[in-house]
Amino acid sequence: MPEPPPRILAEAPLGKLRGASYALAVLPWGATEAHNLHLPCGTDIIETEAIAGASARVAAEAGAHLLVLPVVPFGVNTGQMGIPGTINMRPSTQLALLEDVLESLEHLGIPKLAILNGHGGNDFKPLIREASLDHSTFVCQVDWWRALDMHHFFDEPGDHAGEMETSLMLYLAPDLVRPLSEAGSGAERRLKLRGFQEGWAWTPRDWRKATDDTGTGDPRGGTRESGERLFAELTAVIGSFLAELAATPVDQLYA
Repeated sequence: MPEPPPRILAEAPLGKLRGASYALAVLPWGATEAHNLHLPCGTDIIETEAIAGASARVAAEAGAHLLVLPVVPFGVNTGQMGIPGTINMRPSTQLALLEDVLESLEHLGIPKLAILNGHGGNDFKPLIREASLDHSTFVCQVDWWRALDMHHFFDEPGDHAGEMETSLMLYLAPDLVRPLSEAGSGAERRLKLRGFQEGWAWTPRDWRKATDDTGTGDPRGGTRESGERLFAELTAVIGSFLAELAATPVDQLYA
């Protein structure tokens, strides 16, 4: 049986890539920002890179030939500017980066790209729409935290550095998690106008006004065991989707 092509581009030598054919590339995209007082600023990077790799393994076991690209470590963090640890990337910069990646994939003959998004401030929908005018590659966005109902795993999942992310990091990178006794409460002050509260009006959160510790959600219920269970089920679901996406021709995506 021939050896399968490499799945992780950053680990692949040229000799293994020559002659390899891929139906799908996966681009993990995170952010660099504070995550309460107990999680590292690279939390979104660590989580998303790990989920991409494990999901790709699931897809490969189902027969998919896919290639995981190196993680993009910076996201849209305009609402956290000035908070220590924040590195912001403008949406216009994200578009330029995406277009360069698409151009490279076209030269490599890879027809599809799935952006695995690990940061709520990233919104690739308008970027994908714009890039589609100039590129033939099929592109979709996958928000990994939306793939499952987090309330099936956690009493209080939280929106940012809460129980869910704390649990994942206790499983993925426990040495980088400070004792939960050092964590902030994750209490959030919400915008008070009715339209914002009901969701039909929107503005970016100013994190310096919305929270005292950059967390939104109480992290104290987080456990390694919950993180391990979530990771296993999450990567199974996303891996299955990636396998289906790799196997389905673009002109057959509609029922």
